[in-house]
Amino acid sequence: MFIGLFCIFLVACFAAGTTGGLFPTGEWYKALKKPSWTPPDWVFPVAWTVLYLCMSYSAALVASAPDGGIGLAFWALQIAFNTLWTPVFFGLRRIKLGFYILVGLWLSVAGTMVSFFMVNALAGCLFIPYLMWVSIAGALNLAVWRLNPEEANFS
Repeated sequence: MFIGLFCIFLVACFAAGTTGGLFPTGEWYKALKKPSWTPPDWVFPVAWTVLYLCMSYSAALVASAPDGGIGLAFWALQIAFNTLWTPVFFGLRRIKLGFYILVGLWLSVAGTMVSFFMVNALAGCLFIPYLMWVSIAGALNLAVWRLNPEEANFS
């Protein structure tokens, strides 16, 4: 049962991740001014693979518990925001709107983490790296917005 739940959540995560292939960074993003602390391109697929595995495992732990409903509702909300960001930022090139989506993502990831902690400590702990990564992503999105005001005005 647990392995089946894990696989369902993992499929949901990688489905969200396919937006990266549908809306690649491209020349537009490469031409944007970015802060010096921008992670190298290779970090993103590695980080997301690890995060998706942690997110799926933690969700399966909570789904196996009788009192995990609120946590799973937050999990569904965060994966929706997660899925939405890439098409908005890279597809529509809406830097400012992308930042606002990241605020929603951060809040929903924090809500997921807290509610998971209430059900299973390990499940909550597995969301800590994700919250850290979304914090970095939000700071990066904000920096790109500020460094590229001509592009941000488009959004």
